[in-house]
Amino acid sequence: MPRMNIAVPRASKDALGVLGNQIKIGRRRRGWTITDLAERLGIDPRTVSGIEAGSPSVSIGNVFNAAFLVGVDLFGLSGPELARARRAGEETLALLPANVRKPRVRDSANDFAF
Repeated sequence: MPRMNIAVPRASKDALGVLGNQIKIGRRRRGWTITDLAERLGIDPRTVSGIEAGSPSVSIGNVFNAAFLVGVDLFGLSGPELARARRAGEETLALLPANVRKPRVRDSANDFAF
C-alpha cells in the first residue's frame, strides 16, 4: 500500500509525536520489540513504526489499541476515568441538537420586497 501524505497543522503533528513517543516508551519498558507489539496488535510491524513515528496516516484505532496495550493513559485518564469522560460526552451530546444546519443566506436584493 502506498504511503499517504497527509498535511497536518503543527499542533497535530506535535500531538502525534508525543503519543508516538509515549507508546514507544511503554513498549520498551515492557521489553518488547516492534515485532512483539505488532503481533500482539495483529498488525504489520511497519504500522507500529508509523505509530511510534507519529504518522498521521495510521488509523486512530490502531494508535489507541497500541497505547492501551503498552499502558499509555489516553487524555490523561485511566480506564474508569476514561469511561466516565465518554459517558459525560454522550450526555452532553444528548442535550445538543441532533443536526446542524447552516443559516439561510438572505438575498439582499429582495430583503425589502414585500
